[in-house]
Amino acid sequence: MLFRKHHLLESHHGKGTFIRSLPRGGRILDVGCGNESPAFSRWIRRDLYYIGIDVADYRQEAASIDAADEYHITTPSGFVEEINRFSGSIDGVVSSHNLEHCDDHRAVLKAMVGVLKPGGRMYLSFPCEASARFPHRGGCLNFFDDSTHQHLLSWHAVVEDLRALDMEFEFSACRYRPFLPAFFGLLYEPISALRREVSRTGGTWALYGFESVIWATSRA
Repeated sequence: MLFRKHHLLESHHGKGTFIRSLPRGGRILDVGCGNESPAFSRWIRRDLYYIGIDVADYRQEAASIDAADEYHITTPSGFVEEINRFSGSIDGVVSSHNLEHCDDHRAVLKAMVGVLKPGGRMYLSFPCEASARFPHRGGCLNFFDDSTHQHLLSWHAVVEDLRALDMEFEFSACRYRPFLPAFFGLLYEPISALRREVSRTGGTWALYGFESVIWATSRA
């Protein structure tokens, strides 16, 4: 599977590392769980109780869906309500490139914080504001390469919203550029530019700092 290739360039504050850091036997809620995320999460941590929520089976194989303990498909208008069903019961929330697709991203962010237990933790990633000026490439490097993106999120607004929701920051990067993936992205850049497509292992994203990344803990 493709996620095995991603593991080779796993970054210190990436999604996989966050999942590895969750407590043994904990409950993880993956909000926007496409791209075989259930299988990826299960491969990393078989002991976690995995719950996935999305609005469609986006690039999802049957084996990945089967890897989830719970897998919920809802509507965009019912997305917040579906998240709220797990209020106060989750050890770790993962939201990887989800908020920019949501009808009401602030309501989704509030709901995700609300499902956390006291001391529960969140991984959040989304395209940085600067990506609106990046080159256009297949696989998305410029924010507007993806027609399903609805909101170019303000870094400062997301940070302030999380602080207002009593979240404490473990790590935050407005443009996350982990060294090893960025180095491989630099080596691949001539090919990426020629083919007009990003590296499938995340090197191009790391080189440009495409992702904003936050790790935060609930103090409530």
